[in-house]
Amino acid sequence: MEETFSSIMNALGGFFEFGFIWRLAFLYILDAKFEIRAKIAKWGGAPDSAALILYFIFWYAGNTKYNEYNKGALDAVGGKTAGLTMTISTMQLGVCAAYAGFLWLIGSNPIKLCGFQAPDPQPIPSSTTNDIIKTGPVAFCAAAAHSASVFALGGDPLFGQIVKAGEPVLSAVVNTIFYASPPSVAKACCLPLIVGGVCFASMKADPITGGYVLKFDTTALYFGLMANAFAAFKGSENKKLMTDKAIKERYKGVGNQYAVTEILAFLISLPVMLATEGNMFPTFIKLLTTSPALRFNLVASGLAFYLYNELATMTIKKTSAVTASVANTAKRVIVLIWMSLITGKPLTFEQKVGATIAIGGVMLYSAIDDLLKKMKTKSN
Repeated sequence: MEETFSSIMNALGGFFEFGFIWRLAFLYILDAKFEIRAKIAKWGGAPDSAALILYFIFWYAGNTKYNEYNKGALDAVGGKTAGLTMTISTMQLGVCAAYAGFLWLIGSNPIKLCGFQAPDPQPIPSSTTNDIIKTGPVAFCAAAAHSASVFALGGDPLFGQIVKAGEPVLSAVVNTIFYASPPSVAKACCLPLIVGGVCFASMKADPITGGYVLKFDTTALYFGLMANAFAAFKGSENKKLMTDKAIKERYKGVGNQYAVTEILAFLISLPVMLATEGNMFPTFIKLLTTSPALRFNLVASGLAFYLYNELATMTIKKTSAVTASVANTAKRVIVLIWMSLITGKPLTFEQKVGATIAIGGVMLYSAIDDLLKKMKTKSN
């Protein structure tokens, strides 16, 4: 069963990252000879329903492969104790920035080819300096959330994923305190489930006494919580930014706003990297020039991060809150299983139970208001 799952995910990941889809994308761009654009336009592309299923599949594949490539990049520089984690995080954002620039260069975004639909145009946005400044808080939070996630997953890929599953708890705290937007009573009642699940996953049975003691990777816990907090700030700041219709119009689409955010996130991360790990940069350059594993995993993780986030945005925009919640829950389960296979480190009983409770709580938290609304409508 494990071998079958591994084979499927490897095939999807390879297809997602470097296979047919992206060869087709570049043929689409350089179509003077092959007339790919004309053929897709004539065909009309896949139906939206079929495309949506493919977006889900490649979103999952991209997310799992990102976690694998991220681990590969960290391992290639010596792991969490090598002193190059911030450098890896920043260089991943550098890859994202380079890819965003490439999209503007060609004026087209091939991501919709994952659903066998014609790519959308992606012209350079006509944003003003003030627009960029207003995007700064979103980019800062995006940079901080990404770096904290890389540290958390570098500490313990499995426990880090479980901690990150508790994002709604930090989101509820942040939105209540800083944005005067507390969760509903029903949502608030789900939070103890999520906290309890993460806490139980942190436990380990004492082989002598049989009692439970807290035992977890502190890096994964602390940075996982930081990642969740900054992700909550990012979501609220992004929502606030997009209420400005003029900025939204000048960005000319969500794709451009995401591209600008990733470029700014890289520029924000760069001085932090130099301040904290600048003395290690010559070591990083030496490793980069001598290690094929580092080069591959660094570029692949950066691309996977950019692409799976685009696909996640596309799928969530096209689905209901309940469907999105189920999709996110399934994604976390798949990533946990995949990382367990990749690391060769099976989930403990406590991690399995804790993850089930926490992820189930997240799913309930995301969907409960809609479910109660539907029940109320039916009763009336």
